[in-house]
Amino acid sequence: MYRAEPIEKYLADAAAKLPAPGGGSVSALAGALGASMAAMAANFTVGRKKFRDVEPEVRELLDQFLAGGDELLALMDRDVEAYSAVDAAYGMPRSTDAEKAARTAAIQDALRVALATPLAVLRQCHELVRLLDRLVAVANPNLISDVGVSAILLEAALRGARLNVEINLAYLQDSAFVDTTNEEVKTAAFQAAEMAASVLDRVYKKMGWTPA
Repeated sequence: MYRAEPIEKYLADAAAKLPAPGGGSVSALAGALGASMAAMAANFTVGRKKFRDVEPEVRELLDQFLAGGDELLALMDRDVEAYSAVDAAYGMPRSTDAEKAARTAAIQDALRVALATPLAVLRQCHELVRLLDRLVAVANPNLISDVGVSAILLEAALRGARLNVEINLAYLQDSAFVDTTNEEVKTAAFQAAEMAASVLDRVYKKMGWTPA
């Protein structure tokens, strides 16, 4: 699993002429980094007298960001495994009608499995961006820029995951599933963009800085 390997190996493989890791896996990693920045801000808030009144809430947020980040790391590896199945399905023989039918069915199955991982990344990032709405209000102001970095990374990760859902949807033949999933990702992306923008606006206000 890449999560147990040096980051240099992951980056080298992502840049290499290899089928995976690709955009879905990288999006999950970006989301995990975003979760880590939120957890950092929460960690520098708990245990401080100044923030004693909000400590129970911040501890709960901390647990959620840590759990979300761990799930995103797992999805980073799972996406690599899922894409390998797609690659294998496309490599199946297609000399006869029976082989063509088997290959088509295998591709459709593999695409749905591959799609499930970035969809899970999208859902997890959407939830973590939602939690930032409260963290930005209660976090140690000395770490407020890290909350902003978290918002940027989580929203970017969600957008990347959306692309990887949509590229798989484009080849699926189940129109009902395609329509339902497409509506979900569009709604999640719209909401996440609004929430991340709101968090960043509040970050800048707490910094006392007006972006150019």
